[in-house]
Amino acid sequence: MSKRQSDYLSALLNDALSESAPDTAPLPSVSAPPPSSAPASTQSAATLMVRESALARVASGEVRQVTQLWLDPARVRIWGGNPRHQASLTEHNCRDLIDAILAEGGQKVPAIVRRVEGDLAHDYEVIAGSRRHFAISWLRANSYPDLLFLAQVYTLDDEAAFRISDIENRARKDVSDFERARTYLKALDLHYGGKQVRMIERLRLSKGWLSKMLTVGALPDWAVSAFATPADIQLATCYPLAQRIQALEAAGDTAFLEALREGAAKIAALQANRQAEGIAPVTAAEVVRLLTHTGKTEPNDALVTLPAPSGRVALSVTASNRNGVSLRLHAGSGASEAELMELFRQALMTLTAQGKGLKP
Repeated sequence: MSKRQSDYLSALLNDALSESAPDTAPLPSVSAPPPSSAPASTQSAATLMVRESALARVASGEVRQVTQLWLDPARVRIWGGNPRHQASLTEHNCRDLIDAILAEGGQKVPAIVRRVEGDLAHDYEVIAGSRRHFAISWLRANSYPDLLFLAQVYTLDDEAAFRISDIENRARKDVSDFERARTYLKALDLHYGGKQVRMIERLRLSKGWLSKMLTVGALPDWAVSAFATPADIQLATCYPLAQRIQALEAAGDTAFLEALREGAAKIAALQANRQAEGIAPVTAAEVVRLLTHTGKTEPNDALVTLPAPSGRVALSVTASNRNGVSLRLHAGSGASEAELMELFRQALMTLTAQGKGLKP
């Protein structure tokens, strides 16, 4: 996280402190977990510190300290405005954090939580630190029942909670652009009255970047299903597809959209088959490319249409008359130069068979 972002987080937390007194509940004792049978590597610990840098500044004293509480994670829920896709958290993708917690004798960097009312099953909700919450919950269910969840409690309204959660997650590579984009899209109406200008001011974002993120966040579920996981949906790769779908929706082109839906369904089925067979999934770039070319038709005067070995149109003949033959080479077909030359030969042969070939 950059110094500018960490200063912003510090200011947000200081604002929260100035509006409420810290919790003073006594700290229950906690038994340190036994050392891991396979101590975490130095790299795992370093990764944890990098990813937790924002909250480490809170713990180090750069932000005024509040009482830290040791909580039963079962009594702590995840705030609905958290950008992380909770269903995607697994032992595998949290292994570095789990190993680091074991190696350090417990959780060292506190999460940020706030109290909840009217929920008999929970006392707090996580604003920032859902991955830590998952790791402690997993460890308690797997041989370390005495571990507790370390948190600092703040009084925050929803908009302040959203800003804190957002800035804390900006430096995290394991929170995808799509997860953040969906959160931004939801927050735009909930906290900023649908006004991007207000959101830009509060979050200190650029207008162009936020506009692109909101476009990606608006990807319909049928398009999202074509990707192996939501984490694959990144701004640089998927914005062109999201922009295209948005334009088709604005134009009311239902026929083209239906073709895209059918294409996405076929890719989703392929993804499921590959996962079942243990084969690498279709990459996000390939998904975008396939959907971008789905449903494209040739001009009405196309005389010949020839596909590349990939199955996508590579060459078409748009006209043939006494003045010559007009050919169109299609981008994105995947055809090599040699393959295009062969398609050119086939096109000439087809025209000749139709009686529309080149005249000597």
